[in-house]
Amino acid sequence: MDEAAVGTRRTSGDEARTIQSPSEPSLWREFLRGFLRVLRANPLTFIGFILVLIISVVALLVVLVPLVSSVILGHTVLVTPYDPNALSTDYGQPPSASHLLGTDNLGQDVFSRIVAALPLDLAIGFGITGFALLVGGGLGLVAGYWDEPRTLGGAVSVIILRITDVFLAFPSLVLALAIAASLGRGTGPSMLAILLTWWPYYVRLARGEVLAVKHQPYVMAARAGGVSEVRILFRHVLRNLAEPLLVYYTLDVGTVIVTFSTISFIGIGVPLGVPEWGSMVESYERFLLTLPWTVLSAGAAIFVTVLAFSLFGDGLRDILDPRSRRALVQAAVPSTLAAKVAAAAEA
Repeated sequence: MDEAAVGTRRTSGDEARTIQSPSEPSLWREFLRGFLRVLRANPLTFIGFILVLIISVVALLVVLVPLVSSVILGHTVLVTPYDPNALSTDYGQPPSASHLLGTDNLGQDVFSRIVAALPLDLAIGFGITGFALLVGGGLGLVAGYWDEPRTLGGAVSVIILRITDVFLAFPSLVLALAIAASLGRGTGPSMLAILLTWWPYYVRLARGEVLAVKHQPYVMAARAGGVSEVRILFRHVLRNLAEPLLVYYTLDVGTVIVTFSTISFIGIGVPLGVPEWGSMVESYERFLLTLPWTVLSAGAAIFVTVLAFSLFGDGLRDILDPRSRRALVQAAVPSTLAAKVAAAAEA
């Protein structure tokens, strides 16, 4: 065969590969495309995403604006319309244009107190759930991947699982209340009580996912091909473990917020005077009949936040799971085609 022809074929093949490579979607582009498709196919996911985005932005503004304004301007500028701890003579005012959610029995603006409590509750939800994810996920990874009989890893796995079973034998809320009551009132003791009771659920979840992945044919083929255990762990196990843990983490943020609000409602949560939704419900409950907007506003803040993370977590699961994402998109296509046919018929 002529060398020029061979060179021409090689050149054309290289050019074809060069032309095709830019058109291959990256992982980030594929995730973004699937995210947008699921948002269009599932309106509830879109609502949850918008709510989580608004809640997170408002929480950041409540924390950052006073700090930045005190440094730049020399005085503190609040995001809230009123000082959340300021007292006034306008006590017991119903919702109006000047006070969106009314005032409480001390004349404090309820809307300002709810917005001021947002960073604390959100930080508690993210922080406790993140700690449980790291500790429980790590222990579950060890207990699942090195679970071999008659080995050191197998002994460690048995110890981890037995300790986990001890914590799971008690209801998490009851155990957290008992620990918080023994440690005393305060934000730190209440957070520590939830931290000590929340990680076992991630151990069970992570271990189950690891056991399901480690026996897959591609993992066994990689091990037979001489791939190191560390490479298998990071390349195959952790990549498949990240998706369910991330979805469970998102759904669990709202549960932690409810648990901490329950501890504060009992009276052993945050100190008196600190804006927090659970403590607000506890302090306003005696005014349920006379000042109902005080209790309902704090309860609605908890409800909306938990609902937002629940909707967003369900949508995130559909986005990360290719089968769920494909089913949603295929379900949305017939309705779109029917709408186009109906529009063409009317025209």
